[in-house]
Amino acid sequence: MEKSTSGWLNGMIGVVIFAGSMPATRAAVVELDPYFVTAGRATIAALLALALLLWQGERRPNRRDLSALAVVSVGVVLGFPLLTALALQHISAAHSLVFLGLLPLCTALFGTLRGGERPRPAFWLFSIAGAACVVGYALRDGASSSIHGDLLMLLAVVVCGMGYAEGGRLSRKLGGWQVISWALVLALPVMLPVFLYTLPSSPGDVHLSAWIGLGYVAVFSMLIGFIFWYRGLAQGGIAAVGQLQLLQPFLGLGLAALLLHETVSWTMLAVTIGAVICVTGARRFAT
Repeated sequence: MEKSTSGWLNGMIGVVIFAGSMPATRAAVVELDPYFVTAGRATIAALLALALLLWQGERRPNRRDLSALAVVSVGVVLGFPLLTALALQHISAAHSLVFLGLLPLCTALFGTLRGGERPRPAFWLFSIAGAACVVGYALRDGASSSIHGDLLMLLAVVVCGMGYAEGGRLSRKLGGWQVISWALVLALPVMLPVFLYTLPSSPGDVHLSAWIGLGYVAVFSMLIGFIFWYRGLAQGGIAAVGQLQLLQPFLGLGLAALLLHETVSWTMLAVTIGAVICVTGARRFAT
């Protein structure tokens, strides 16, 4: 299979898996502390990743790669999960998903700065148009949402874009699953104590839906999804494949409505459809 096509396929699989992250996180933080959810998902995923690394007999990364792995850890292991968990205490999963339409632009910017990629000017026009749809929606809907939650989501998008781009760049050297695995293991000494400290005093009182939400973001969002995602970014280009994230809100909105019975307005759908149109144009002019 052609490398770029394989990259788009792997990236799409990652996006489909990530689409369940916001609804699952929302289900978890309804009853669980957001710091516990953040540390729990990272700890569980790190233990699985460590077992995978040992099973495959992977060598430890070079010292010069540790700083890049630290950026990945801060961006996608700590920053994005914590900031979104805090945001979802103030806003709905459906509302938060629209902000993810900013991720492609943010990832492309970091990909240009760190990955040395140079998309054509038309690419930036489509990418900015997609971001404008999201910002316009946020400003229009601001009166019925939480400014605090919106700001947390915007910050989450920035650190996530940084972690995506750095991980995609490093995956060209180490491999997709190796990057996220080492990033998780690097964060384990911090996350494990927080996980143990924030354990619920009465776990039996927490409904099953919250535990299922935590399990999903730990196994799928934090590990399996990144295996495909980073491989896709490395194969197809950070800026190009990163535009697939514009599809994530569309998939996630459906899940939020189906699983959490949240209201999905026509405005949300219109913004998301506009973002999907933009990803089509951006893909054409990515290289």
